[in-house]
Amino acid sequence: MKNQVLEQLSARKSVRAYEDIDITPEARSAIITAASMAPTAGNQQLYTILDVTDQELKGRLADLCDHQPFIARSKLLLVFCADCKKWYDAFAFAGCNPRRPGAGDLLLAVSDALIAAQNAVTAAESLGIGSCYIGDVMENCEQMREALHLPKYVFPAALLVFGYPTEQQKNRKKPQRIEEKYLVHENTYHPLSGQELSDMLSGKTAEKDYDTWIRAFCNRKYNSDFSKEMSRSVSVYLKDFLDDSKD
Repeated sequence: MKNQVLEQLSARKSVRAYEDIDITPEARSAIITAASMAPTAGNQQLYTILDVTDQELKGRLADLCDHQPFIARSKLLLVFCADCKKWYDAFAFAGCNPRRPGAGDLLLAVSDALIAAQNAVTAAESLGIGSCYIGDVMENCEQMREALHLPKYVFPAALLVFGYPTEQQKNRKKPQRIEEKYLVHENTYHPLSGQELSDMLSGKTAEKDYDTWIRAFCNRKYNSDFSKEMSRSVSVYLKDFLDDSKD
């Protein structure tokens, strides 16, 4: 089955190089409005979107997000924050005697934020505007909080950059995805065997043998310094989030 939306979802890939073409206010508004229309837990919209327009701040974020200069060159930069603060504050200001936000509230807010972000990505794609998720916004907790003025109960779930893709980016082949048979389990979860895992990932190895590729990928991604820093930073955010002794 095919239609325009399905084809755009299938064709969409991350774009990291942009034409020097500004995104119009109308397109910017359409992308942000699409994000705000996303499904949300209890119609609470447990997120806040930071529309970063200050070029100095863009450069700072590019540096904090694993030193990726293309972030600073984006024509639109949005940070999607999981926000448990505004509803907690609303309840408190109304005299509801609310409990402190907990881990479940944070996970729900992260889900809300990411669903809204994906709506923005889909809207942008429909307008011919490319996008790229930057998970590194979760790194460097202390500096990121300072740069974005993030208070307690607000967590940077994702950063999105947008721009019109260059011809090279348009023509670049989309990376191969894992076959659905490895992604969809009927009814209950079942662990994959070593052979199933190697079969699942075999399409990603290019010309390398599987053992060489998987070790290199583990070192480059999972065991990398930026991955370790991300885990440290998220632990700091979570520890502070759950600390009832501080406001």
